[in-house]
Amino acid sequence: MAIEGVPNNMLAAQVVQYNKPYAFNDIPTPTSLAEYDLLLKVKVASLCHTDGMVSAGDFSTKLPCTASHEGCGEVVAVGSSVKDFNKGDRVMAGIPFHRCGHCPDCLGPEEFHHYCPNLEGHLGVTTQGAFAEYMLCDARESSRIPDQISYETAAPMACAGLTIWGGLVNAGLKAGETMALVGAGGGLGHLGCQFAKAMGLQVVGIDARDPGLDLARSSGADIVIDARIGKEKVVEEVKKVTGQKGVDSTLTISDAPDAAALACAITKMHGTMVQIAQPPQVSVPFHELIFRDIRIQGSLLSPRLKSESIRMLDFVAEHGITVKTNPFFGLKAIPHLVELAHSGKMAGKGVVIVDEDEIRKEKERRGIA
Repeated sequence: MAIEGVPNNMLAAQVVQYNKPYAFNDIPTPTSLAEYDLLLKVKVASLCHTDGMVSAGDFSTKLPCTASHEGCGEVVAVGSSVKDFNKGDRVMAGIPFHRCGHCPDCLGPEEFHHYCPNLEGHLGVTTQGAFAEYMLCDARESSRIPDQISYETAAPMACAGLTIWGGLVNAGLKAGETMALVGAGGGLGHLGCQFAKAMGLQVVGIDARDPGLDLARSSGADIVIDARIGKEKVVEEVKKVTGQKGVDSTLTISDAPDAAALACAITKMHGTMVQIAQPPQVSVPFHELIFRDIRIQGSLLSPRLKSESIRMLDFVAEHGITVKTNPFFGLKAIPHLVELAHSGKMAGKGVVIVDEDEIRKEKERRGIA
């Protein structure tokens, strides 16, 4: 079905073979909307660690698949049952796509809804994503972007922001308590440092890369520790600043083989380690887990996904949370972004400015050179 002002075809960066570079294809614009769909004109999309897993075939994604699950844009069409979005709205696309609505997770508490096993897919992971000029998303999972937040900030919030926010929610700490982040200087970690500081927490940032240590420091971490000094010395340093007890909770964002073990070792007895990173194995010595009664909480995206998305975006707007971005202009610049990401030298998040004219105008409106 034709939509006024929307072209019949669009450019998309797609996974067409596992372990091969993205292909740039001219494909039909998705103009057939289900009842709760939004069609967005993509403004900015960003690259995530999970995109590499998709390209490697870890999710057995049906190919071809348009990449990226971190996207945002302007609504150009709405499905027949959509009531809370209108054409022209600025939207952060929710990752889950078409929950079944009748399984135990869908019928249970809101924090379980995004675990629905019968989802039609996850954007850019098992169904079409944001590395394109237009994308479909599910209005029930998506959120309006506050005026104070730029598209360049909003795109990484769709996954990186929500994932680290969800970890903080699951940790359940109160102002004045201490949070450590293992992997504090990455795309998620530097957001976590800012979120935690704005929540009134004392923040210990741990990383093993010089750019990561610098980013954790500039993102507000009170104490920054280089993991390369070794586990025992990291534990000593953490105990020095916590009255010998360890931090109240730790978020593990690094997928290094020993990251989870380090995270548990610096967490106080009876404390909680929230596992966010997705390494092949999560390994913790039994004496940390059992003798010290460490609670390990797995965390995917965020509990109460829709309501927490809105709460997170309002928090970002209120506290001026910023994303350290590495912007690349135009979809065909994606190979250069992937190269930077794989080099290990990227600090923060890599983003693709899809609608260059709109982002230029947005910066002019905000008085940004």
